[in-house]
Amino acid sequence: MSEKDKKYELLHRQIQSLAEGETDAIALMANMAAVIHETFHFWWTGFYRVVGEELVLGPFQGPLACTRITRGRGVCGTSWQERRTLVVPDVHQFKGHIACSSASQSEIVVPVFNGEDVVAVLDIDSERLSTFDETDKHWLEKIVTCLGDIC
Repeated sequence: MSEKDKKYELLHRQIQSLAEGETDAIALMANMAAVIHETFHFWWTGFYRVVGEELVLGPFQGPLACTRITRGRGVCGTSWQERRTLVVPDVHQFKGHIACSSASQSEIVVPVFNGEDVVAVLDIDSERLSTFDETDKHWLEKIVTCLGDIC
């Protein structure tokens, strides 16, 4: 098992403990963003919640962020629309990328499901190119299932 997998395995157990008995999605999102951010020291880690026909900024760690994103716009809006995780090695090569920060170089966005509905997305940005891979995708998809049940 790689060092990255070991970190994610521990993180997953920690988030499962945080989620146990928690009924407030915003509170859990806040703690999840904090613990993911603290573990990996990413540039920006946070959630956008589906509110009507927009993604609205939720709890996050990092610099200033975009407040609202429409369906299909940017990496977050595209992940929501396509209902799948997007791993973007170079955000400047992603058509329609929303540049909330010029420091962001790569990104991963993971949809959060409640049943069949996408209710939020986990968005993580890095100031380095090609930060995210299949390991991140695998573990982050597993981790957000802790949240989907209470949204």
